Amino acid sequence: MKLLSALIALGLSGAFLHADQKITVTGNDFMQFDLKEFTVSAGEKVDLEFKNIGKMPKIAMGHNLVILKEGISALKFGQKIMGMGASATNPIPEASKIDVLAATKLLGPDESDTITFTAPKPGVYQYLCSFPGHFAMMRGTMTVK
Repeated sequence: MKLLSALIALGLSGAFLHADQKITVTGNDFMQFDLKEFTVSAGEKVDLEFKNIGKMPKIAMGHNLVILKEGISALKFGQKIMGMGASATNPIPEASKIDVLAATKLLGPDESDTITFTAPKPGVYQYLCSFPGHFAMMRGTMTVK
């Protein structure tokens, strides 16, 4: 109880105890996200867990989940990063990160990664897998209310 009181006094209670919202998304060898859309509340902390449930090697079928800033098209972003030389070893070229709100690591089979971020202002935010070519099929939307 003393620890909790100390954390609250420091304004750290939410930072260490839990996220306001938890979302889990999977990707598979058929280049599909199981969740094509989800909704979160503006200003709340979000834990997003992404799991690659596929079995193909990472170099051939790695997956990540990249949430783009408001107004950025997943299709246009995917095309842009292909032109920047995106690859299995560099799925998000440095110069493209200006368009990214949050992103998981590129994952191989049976791997997972959790990212934590604060949900931005209300709006619709697109997400995709940035492994070369996957953006054509692996896309979704995060709605912030």
